[in-house]
Amino acid sequence: MDKAYLIQLAASTAAVSVLVGLAAWAKIARPVGPLNLARAQDILAEEFPGRSLDQVWVATDGAGALARSGGMALVLCRVGDGFAARQIPWAQAVSSSFRNGRLRIDLSDISAPVATISLPSWPPKDLAA
Repeated sequence: MDKAYLIQLAASTAAVSVLVGLAAWAKIARPVGPLNLARAQDILAEEFPGRSLDQVWVATDGAGALARSGGMALVLCRVGDGFAARQIPWAQAVSSSFRNGRLRIDLSDISAPVATISLPSWPPKDLAA
């Protein structure tokens, strides 16, 4: 081993150590806590400003939410270390498949193709037309 190789190895080790330290300090890839009603409403208000929420259903596992806003459904689903917010027609949300306590909503979006929301039942019994 020559001197240049050892210098390059030391510099590479130092650079990787700095990047690992920076990632740990920035807490990159931290886990996202579960949604509750207030947090879901805050995220929906931020993502869809000016939209009034008629009713909000939060997943039992906190991994998503569904809200009705007039004739539209506002969907929150966990993607990576955050939540994706999408808007679909309300009729599509009501007619989505519900099996084994999971509502599966086809979003037809390449970055969030399907939203899976755990709910006790769907459609809700108190659903106003």
